Amino acid sequence: MFKSTASLVCLALLTGCSLAPKYQRPLAPIAETYPASALGSAARAETPVAGPAWEQFFGDARLQRLIGLALENNRDLRIAALNVERVRAFYNIERTALIPSLNATGDGHRQRNPGDLSLTGRPVTQSSYSVGVGMPSYEIDFFGRIASLRDQVLEQYLASDEARLSAQISLISAVARQYLALLATDEQLALARQTLEAAEHSYDLTRQTYEAGVNSELDLRTADAQRASVRASLAALAQQRARAENALVLLVGAPLPADLPPPGSLATQKLIDDLPAGLPADLLYRRPDIRAAEHTLRAANANIGLARAAFFPSVTLTAFGGTASAELAGLFKKGSGQWSFAPSITLPIFAAGRNKAQLDVAWIERRIEVANYEKAIQNAFREVADALAVRGLIDAQIDAQAARAAAAQRRYELTQQRFDAGVDGFLSVLLAQQELFTAQQSLIDARLARLGNLTSLYAALGGGWRDATTPAAPKN
Repeated sequence: MFKSTASLVCLALLTGCSLAPKYQRPLAPIAETYPASALGSAARAETPVAGPAWEQFFGDARLQRLIGLALENNRDLRIAALNVERVRAFYNIERTALIPSLNATGDGHRQRNPGDLSLTGRPVTQSSYSVGVGMPSYEIDFFGRIASLRDQVLEQYLASDEARLSAQISLISAVARQYLALLATDEQLALARQTLEAAEHSYDLTRQTYEAGVNSELDLRTADAQRASVRASLAALAQQRARAENALVLLVGAPLPADLPPPGSLATQKLIDDLPAGLPADLLYRRPDIRAAEHTLRAANANIGLARAAFFPSVTLTAFGGTASAELAGLFKKGSGQWSFAPSITLPIFAAGRNKAQLDVAWIERRIEVANYEKAIQNAFREVADALAVRGLIDAQIDAQAARAAAAQRRYELTQQRFDAGVDGFLSVLLAQQELFTAQQSLIDARLARLGNLTSLYAALGGGWRDATTPAAPKN
């Protein structure tokens, strides 16, 4: 028995020689640095820059609480985590195929044959009993079929874990964008209410002057139309706010608690934006979706080894050792030992080209995954470059919109004074009021665009510009 066990150990050490081709990472089909127009400088950063976690990146206490709730309750993220556990279980199943399994067995059998089937002409009752340890069919992996299958499932597990990280980053970014959109809607609602108060005041003054015979009915109807227009905008904004809150609740995955910290405003949001000039393009390798694409490519590479192994013989072993006796009481008597050892070999001879076709499919699938990997890098590079390009110009846009709003405010004040003095008609007041309302809304949109751009850049760089760590392989 000792010699048999030693032989099995030696056979196990000979297994696992994979026929998969040596993996080589494809060259990234992008530039080494982002465009100079995006960063203001094309200089490459000397060392990767460690960035903040999301708790530090998003400084709003209410937003931090919402993101925390979303990470706990969001169903899409929960499904992604469960998928990781499912693939990990598959990996644990496949890696155990390299280790022989042993089963304790016990068997009892009694059989009666009638006299006409017996050599003696008398009925015969036969009994047999056995107990022992058996090794069911175990494949010796000389050509790496099982090892390639194990590697394939391992890479699928790592890809699913990266997909979970990517889903988490996307969720954090989505919650932040939706929260900021809700803040912007609240500010636009406050602006609409303020504009409605001014429109109501203008209408009352115009009605009084009309009743006094100073102004015409045209001025009165114009003021009334302006008031109705602002009311319609206010109602539309109220609907938009309700939809924005519903979308935020869906992302969080639970009703918003009543004890949330008080909301801030767009002006008080402090998102870290100290990105260094010349961020290297190889930071994209830290994006979970790119790492997931590479693990999927590695899985396709292992699948080639699996297809190659189909051309070679497969060797399986079946063994049993124990005791057997015709009587139950004699199972453990001297001389009742029983063993069996049944190796078998299967050599493919003719499969009508099936194995060759499967190998061709494996190579084609690998080429597809190479293209998917390169596409993931190109898409990520574009997302970062677009976000950086917007970041370089958005501050100038905000300054221009702020100047426009200030000028519109002054124009409205002057036209209102001239109207009160009877110098100009109400039409000039109406146009100035409309311009002020539009300018102030545009300023809110520009501030939202700046914060949304930083949030998108956080996601495009794989959760900021931190030094991400690739998850370790499952431990045996």
